[in-house]
Amino acid sequence: MLAVAEDGTPLGTGRLLHGPGAADVTGGDPRVGALGRLAVRSAARGLGIGAALVRGIEDAARAAGLGAVDLHAQTHALGFYERLGYTAYGEEFLDAGIPHRSMRREL
Repeated sequence: MLAVAEDGTPLGTGRLLHGPGAADVTGGDPRVGALGRLAVRSAARGLGIGAALVRGIEDAARAAGLGAVDLHAQTHALGFYERLGYTAYGEEFLDAGIPHRSMRREL
């Protein structure tokens, strides 16, 4: 998913994986999608673009018949995802040397 300005400038992006491509995040549960690679350009942060991308990805998950979305959040972003209805679970872990937590939202 891509968010762009009226002039076509990219503002943010995110992706939804499901099925075998999402197994590392979802534990192989076929009813769960994996939200990943969410990023918003620094100049566009605070405008609601990240939340809109997450909601769009959730809509795509529903359209694909999924019942939940999992993600691996950098710990500094936990509050952002919690405000969108995600709940952290499991222990903190390192990914590329950055602390993360697993999170899920039932759809």
